[in-house]
Amino acid sequence: MEPIKKYNCLIIDDEPPAREVLRRYITQIPMLDLIGECGNAVQAISKLKQHHIDLLFLDIQMPQITGLDLVGTLVNPPKIILTTAFEQYAVKAFELDVTDYLVKPIRFERLLKAVFKALPEQEARYGIQTSGKNQDTADQAFLYFRADRKMTKVMLKDIQYIESLKDYVRINTTKEPVITKYAITSLEAMLPSSSFIRVHRSYLVALDKIDSYTQDEITISNNVIPIGKIYRLQVLNILAEANG
Repeated sequence: MEPIKKYNCLIIDDEPPAREVLRRYITQIPMLDLIGECGNAVQAISKLKQHHIDLLFLDIQMPQITGLDLVGTLVNPPKIILTTAFEQYAVKAFELDVTDYLVKPIRFERLLKAVFKALPEQEARYGIQTSGKNQDTADQAFLYFRADRKMTKVMLKDIQYIESLKDYVRINTTKEPVITKYAITSLEAMLPSSSFIRVHRSYLVALDKIDSYTQDEITISNNVIPIGKIYRLQVLNILAEANG
């Protein structure tokens, strides 16, 4: 079975809380392997010499050498996603051919889109609908999940609903369920919003698998799924639009 390809990444940011956020996000993205963290550009230069890095998460405002200055010194640089609290450097940043420019505070969904922008071949593989794909492509979209000590392929079109089990999720499909260590928020960001909707803090459902619904619950293949109060208005609006 085809394994998930891993990409080495490095965080460069002088603020520990910012590094912590990025670290937490990166550990939720299967194809990323965090090689290390640096508090300044000088440390980063040493790391870049020691390791092959595919993707940099780079802050701009740092002591000694700024992130933009560091980019300018790199020969054959990796893909670079700038992470900064300042918007005014965007033009200069893109002149340096960075992949993306994220303004803090950074949402997981936004960072994930930047990662797939940097690794477009992985966007196609993981079925993320960020660039408009036809129905044939959508029908072939899939994800790999680690379950029972192996990587299990799950076709997106087979997913009925996903249930959070604390540190794990149960992916209920038209075939066998798959239980894997994953955050439901990460899956929500990775799945196409045109096909999947969060209906409860513990549930994601596939819109085309819904058999019936009320304002309080959804039924899929005789399974009753609650609609959370904070999600109710959005869910009912989406379902009403789907009904024309």
